[in-house]
Amino acid sequence: MRGSPKEFKAFSKFLNTGQFPRWPQKAGAVQKGLSSKAAATKRERRWRPFSRATVYRGNIVDGAAYLAAQREKIDQFLEETLPSPDSTLHESMRYSMFAGGKRLRPGLAIAAYEAVEGTSPDIIRIASTLELIHTYSLIHDDLPAMDDDDFRRGKPTNHKAFNEAIAILAGDGLLTLAFEVASLPGPSTNGIGDGVRLQVVRELAEGSGSVGMVGGQAVDIESEGVDIDADRLEYIHKHKTGKLFRAAVRMGALIGGATSEQLASLTTYSEDIGLAFQINDDILNVVGALEDLGKSANSDAARGKSTYPAFFGVDESREKVKTLTDQAIAALESFGSSAEPLRALAAFQLSRTS
Repeated sequence: MRGSPKEFKAFSKFLNTGQFPRWPQKAGAVQKGLSSKAAATKRERRWRPFSRATVYRGNIVDGAAYLAAQREKIDQFLEETLPSPDSTLHESMRYSMFAGGKRLRPGLAIAAYEAVEGTSPDIIRIASTLELIHTYSLIHDDLPAMDDDDFRRGKPTNHKAFNEAIAILAGDGLLTLAFEVASLPGPSTNGIGDGVRLQVVRELAEGSGSVGMVGGQAVDIESEGVDIDADRLEYIHKHKTGKLFRAAVRMGALIGGATSEQLASLTTYSEDIGLAFQINDDILNVVGALEDLGKSANSDAARGKSTYPAFFGVDESREKVKTLTDQAIAALESFGSSAEPLRALAAFQLSRTS
C-alpha cells in the first residue's frame, strides 16, 4: 500500500487548509462496475478528516492518542528504573522526569520500530533512554548560566524547586543512567545482537553529544545577541533538536531490524521532522501562552536568540514547517500501513500548541 506523489500533495492540502481532498476518478473505475458517484464515495471513505490525525488509505492513527499509549509504557519502565526518592539527588531526578511531557522522542523510536515491523522486546527500554537524555538536557537548559528559565511544563524548573547545584547533578545522573540502561544486556530476537546494540548506543551518543544536541546548544549560546545568517540558524536547529530526533528514529529502526534502504528513508523523515519541530518551537515561543507552553513566552527574543520567526516572520516560518512535514511524509512512501504512527506524529507536531 503506497501513496503516490499526487496523493501526498492532496493530503498536504488537507493538513494545511482542512479541505477534504477529492481525487479525480481513476481510469477503469466504471469498467469495474463503479459509477462515478460510487467511486467518489469510496474515495471519501478512504480519506476522512480526523483531528490531530493522519489518514492513509483507510487507516487512521491519532497522533496524540498514540503518544499517550506509548507514554504509559515508557513511564512504567522509567518508574521502575529510576532510583527511589531516597535522597535529594534522586528526588530531583524524579521531579523533572515525571513533571509531564509528551514523550515524543521515545514515541518516534517506537513508531520507527513498528514501521519496519520489529519484534525485539528491547524497544521500550531503548526508547526510554531518549527521555532520560531529553530530560537531563531540559534541566541544564533551564539553568541560570544557559536559558535561565523559571518554569518548565507548568512547574518551577529544577533549580528553582531544589537548587542550582542539585539541578546540575540531577541532569548528570539522568545522562549517565541513559547509557547504563542502553548498555544492559537484553534478549537477542530476530537477529538483533550485540553489534546492533552497540550501534544503537553510538546513535544515542552522537545524537546527544558535541556533534549533536550539545554541539547545537553551544552554538546557540554563542549566537545570542549576535547577527548570524540563516545557515548558522539552521545548523543550530538541526543539531540542538534535530540530531536527537534523528537518533530516536534510527535507534528504533535498528532495533526493529531495518534494511539499509528503510534506514535511509527513515533518516530523511527524522531530519525533516526534527527541523520542523524546532521551527514550530520558535513560532510557539512568539505566539504561545504560558498556560499552553508551560514556560515563559517570548523568552527567545528577551535573550537575543536568533529564531526562524525573527528571520522570516511567523507566516513564512509556518509554511516552512508545513513543507518539511510534507517532505517527511513523502519520505515514507515506500512503507505501508506499518508507518501510520510516523505519519500521525508528523501531523501531530504540525498542530501542537506546546
